[in-house]
Amino acid sequence: MNSSIVKNTSKLLTANIIAQAIGILVYPILTRLYTPDDFGTLNIFLTIGGIATLFATAEYQNSIMLPKSEKSGVACFHVGFVITLIVSLIFVLSIPFASQISALLNAPDLAASYWMLPIYIFAISLWTLLNYWHTRNGRFTSVSAYQITQCTTGAGLKWGLAGFLRNGLIVGSVLAPIIALATNVAATFRTAICPLLTFDRAECRLMAREYANFPKYSLPRSIVNYVSSNLPILLLTPFFSLTEIGFYGMALTLAFTPINLIIRSVFQVFFQDTTQRVQRGESIRGFFRKLAVRTTLIVAPAFAILYFVLPQLTAWLLGDGWQTTGTYIRAMLPWIFMTTLVGPICYLSDIFKKQKAGFLFELLTFVLRIIGLAVGILCGDFLIAVIGYSTGGFVAILAQFVWYWGLIGKYENGLAAKE
Repeated sequence: MNSSIVKNTSKLLTANIIAQAIGILVYPILTRLYTPDDFGTLNIFLTIGGIATLFATAEYQNSIMLPKSEKSGVACFHVGFVITLIVSLIFVLSIPFASQISALLNAPDLAASYWMLPIYIFAISLWTLLNYWHTRNGRFTSVSAYQITQCTTGAGLKWGLAGFLRNGLIVGSVLAPIIALATNVAATFRTAICPLLTFDRAECRLMAREYANFPKYSLPRSIVNYVSSNLPILLLTPFFSLTEIGFYGMALTLAFTPINLIIRSVFQVFFQDTTQRVQRGESIRGFFRKLAVRTTLIVAPAFAILYFVLPQLTAWLLGDGWQTTGTYIRAMLPWIFMTTLVGPICYLSDIFKKQKAGFLFELLTFVLRIIGLAVGILCGDFLIAVIGYSTGGFVAILAQFVWYWGLIGKYENGLAAKE
């Protein structure tokens, strides 16, 4: 890896480690201040918000990285921003139906917090666009600052609001990205935000057409991926208690916080570097081979050890009664491993304009996970549902990993033919 990749990855990784360490350290406190049902309601709120934010950018944030000219990059940002405004307004109009929506999801406590959803959607979507704008211009320090501010503020708010608000988990989750976003905009206004204040309608129309594959294929793929990733929360809630959903949601948080920490840190840097290498017609195979080997040698032994200690570890960390969370994490380990291996390189379908094939892989993942969950529902056993769901994810991501290597091989063969 060249020095710029190491330097930029180190910035993001260090920021993520600091931010997520604070977030993880506060969970032993939060699990003693809030009930598993409270965490279950939070998971449903975040799941709805997460799906909405995908629509709110229509995946145009990925296009910000690709144009060679800054004017076109700005236009890509504006296309996503306009869609964000529209989707946020739609959710504002849905507020009068909060009680009916909450009843449908078997989460009555959600109704009191539903009005915050449009605010959350707008803040998260706007940051998603700004994040890629910063990444395009190599402002990784700004990205790191946002991550630290959001995580530390969120942890502090959830802790501080526990004695005053039952929905303090949701309030903290909404206020944290708003505060982090405002801080980031204020700090980078002169260098990063000012270029975004010039709106070119013609260029926006041109970029919307140029990168139409993102809403056409990448958006459905991302929606299927997100819904697929949250199927246990969406599909199992009518059949099992909010307590089980709370245990599972905590398992996802503890398992994927460190994994996503690494993936997010390397993804943005690798995306930028790989895009530039492909534009210059340089080889990329050696880099990805080393990445796969090193990831396997580090992660596989660590997971083997965790398998035997997870229930006891979660009980010690979160308190008595939370052993079930460790049991669920243990069932997810094969899926988590493949996510760690494939997550940092999933942008390859965008670089090589294979969004349609990427969408088909997401559909495969969705179907296999549905089958796994159905088995658990028929057995009336939440753990069996988690095992089936995780197995489906493992098989589908493994197939996607093989496909990515095929894309790299095809690209390398093209380079060799030109020599």
